[in-house]
Amino acid sequence: MGDAAERTLSGLALNVFDSAPVGVAATSGPDHQLVYINNAFQKIAGERELGLPVREAFGDLRQQDYFELLDQVLETGRPVSLKELPFELESHWSGRERYCSVSVSKISLDAGEEGVLLVVVEGAGEVERAGTFDSVAEERRRFLQRYRSVLQVETQVVWVMAPLGYVSEPSPGWERMTGQTWEEYRGEGWLRAVHPDDRGPIRKAWLQARQLSRWDHVFRLRSAGNLYRHVRSRAVPVIESGAVVEWVGTCADIEQEWQEDRRRKLLDQAAVATADIAGLDEVLEMLTNVIVPTVLDGCGIYLVPEFDARPPLPLVAERFVSIVREGFGPEPQPGTVRFDAHCGFVEAVTTRRPVHRTFPQGVPPPGMAPPGAEEWFRRTGANSVALVPVIVDGAVAAVLDAVICGSREPISASDVDLLRRMLDHAHAHLSNAMRFQRTQRVALALQNCLLPDPPDVPGMEITARYRPSATAVEIGGDWYDSFRLPDGATILTIGDVSGHDLAAAVTMSQLRNMLRGLAVDRREPPGDILRRLNMATEALIDDGTATCILARLEGPENGEWWLNYSVAGHPPPLLVTCAGEGRFLEEALNPLLGVGNAQPRSSAVVALPPCSTLLFYTDGLIELPGEHLDRGLERLRGHAESLARAPLDTFSDQLLARMPIAKKDDIAMIAVRLPAL
Repeated sequence: MGDAAERTLSGLALNVFDSAPVGVAATSGPDHQLVYINNAFQKIAGERELGLPVREAFGDLRQQDYFELLDQVLETGRPVSLKELPFELESHWSGRERYCSVSVSKISLDAGEEGVLLVVVEGAGEVERAGTFDSVAEERRRFLQRYRSVLQVETQVVWVMAPLGYVSEPSPGWERMTGQTWEEYRGEGWLRAVHPDDRGPIRKAWLQARQLSRWDHVFRLRSAGNLYRHVRSRAVPVIESGAVVEWVGTCADIEQEWQEDRRRKLLDQAAVATADIAGLDEVLEMLTNVIVPTVLDGCGIYLVPEFDARPPLPLVAERFVSIVREGFGPEPQPGTVRFDAHCGFVEAVTTRRPVHRTFPQGVPPPGMAPPGAEEWFRRTGANSVALVPVIVDGAVAAVLDAVICGSREPISASDVDLLRRMLDHAHAHLSNAMRFQRTQRVALALQNCLLPDPPDVPGMEITARYRPSATAVEIGGDWYDSFRLPDGATILTIGDVSGHDLAAAVTMSQLRNMLRGLAVDRREPPGDILRRLNMATEALIDDGTATCILARLEGPENGEWWLNYSVAGHPPPLLVTCAGEGRFLEEALNPLLGVGNAQPRSSAVVALPPCSTLLFYTDGLIELPGEHLDRGLERLRGHAESLARAPLDTFSDQLLARMPIAKKDDIAMIAVRLPAL
């Protein structure tokens, strides 16, 4: 039989069929080159020359149209089983018709060849009808049943099991695929090669199998290389006297098919999830919800600021969204994160390539866990991380931080590529965000030019903060100012012109400069100064309004400081003592600028305790859509009271961090810390 011993069918040498009681032949390729026939086949059809196309090797077959079945099976992959076909050879012509039952199935040979396997039984019908059950007929019938069953499924690893899932015969293909020996996989030992998470479903499937005519299951199997791969196992029962006596089946490695199917489904999900969403924050959140938990146990997306040749170090990025699989919380919170030079994040940004590491559970290499997430990596037993840069318009716009934890398979190279392709769905949104950031940076630089630094006042601390709207690209109408008068008093002012555009910013600048001139012009109560400013406002604002606080800080007189102030439609100043008691200064509230014409405006004077903090702010700090302003004011007072003893810079920064902000308005703040006695 030539080199049949060297040809293999999914790990089985073809000469395993040499002594089979039925005829077995195998062909290879589209011309059906005959590569194997066994002894029983030669008894039926005579000796045939291997290596020839089957049409030449069986040129004496009277029913030449049968060869079309081989073409059909090879092309479609669907097996064919036919009973009692007329079968006559010119070389064996006897004058009477012979009949054979034939099963034809597509097979995979060694080196990736495809071919056809034929199982032929001569006169099987007569044997069965006659009810002859001698030992030879029984062996032939049992063999035919088994291999007919095998031919109904894709053949890679052939196995035989008892009805409840116990392996009853050795399988060389299983040994090649898993590396298990016969002693290791016999009985239920084969389950040890199945992924732990898939063992329960397989046991359940086998318990239900007695009610089925076909068993079909996909699960993960540990290969001889100690990696889990997806396989599809299909089997059919062998039935005797109405009872299942065994199952015959195969295992086919479908890892590539499974990965491609998963990739396609996830990309489709990402496309659907982001199809009708305009906001960058919503798009990124939807994407992470698709990615977790299907692919990852946790991921965060960081927005990277623009830079020229190399990023500034340390690199400051914004953790925009962070989501983890259920049971792995709490996740690292969004916010600003600083990355040192020697870390995976900076490597991903500078090289513009993914950084991918696998490591022992809970022990990431230095620099691979983002700052603030180290404890999460340890607690969840992270085993791998991938930092995937997102290139938009030629620049790194964002970085995806992807993590898998515990005993799950670490992130693979194909996973990294899948994540990159899923992030492509955010490309347009990230591009818009980058253009927004460029425009906003220009606007912020212009705004900062219009907002002066606080003056140096001996014994007193003054600090100011300005945060632009997160959703607007133009400069706004919020302002603050502080300066010293020739008589030693300090002027503090803050205001907000309605609108958020260039016109509002121009009006803001004009009002601020005019207020400076009026405050320096003469010494009079702040309410009178605001009355004069209001009269001038009509010439500056067409159908618009503005709010303002003007305050004159004087002292120390006999060790005390005094604040003379007036409020024009603006949220009231907040005074917090060093003991943590806060109150709003509401004794001099007046209409906003742009109304009331030349009507008088009130002023009030209040003593300021030593070490107390005085805070002026715009409404962006306290307003939330749909919420009453009083709730925002009380929230501000509570946070300010808790920070009463903090350094003034910390006081200001923490207020901005703790207050929930709508992001649709600018925020201006100026805070003053009075000296001790």
